[in-house]
Amino acid sequence: MADSQQGFDGSLPEVTFSTFVISLGSSALVQLGEVPDPGTNTVQADPLMAKHIIDTLSMLQEKTKNGLTPDEKSLLDSLIYELRMKYVRLCKKDS
Repeated sequence: MADSQQGFDGSLPEVTFSTFVISLGSSALVQLGEVPDPGTNTVQADPLMAKHIIDTLSMLQEKTKNGLTPDEKSLLDSLIYELRMKYVRLCKKDS
């Protein structure tokens, strides 16, 4: 694994629901053109891929609605809301 994908000490973060959701959210931000792609260091929006990731998070929200801790639910709800708003702004800007 490339050094940039590992923690400072060479370890990876613990896999939790929250880290998984944050990882998907980070990918969505790249696809929304909000942050540079870590592989290319370029900023380029791909609304279709961004929507796919947001839809994936929404599916997780629906499938896990009775099994999340309050903090996990809040994280997921907030992340989906913020990503949807950024998606709408991107689509309005492009039209």
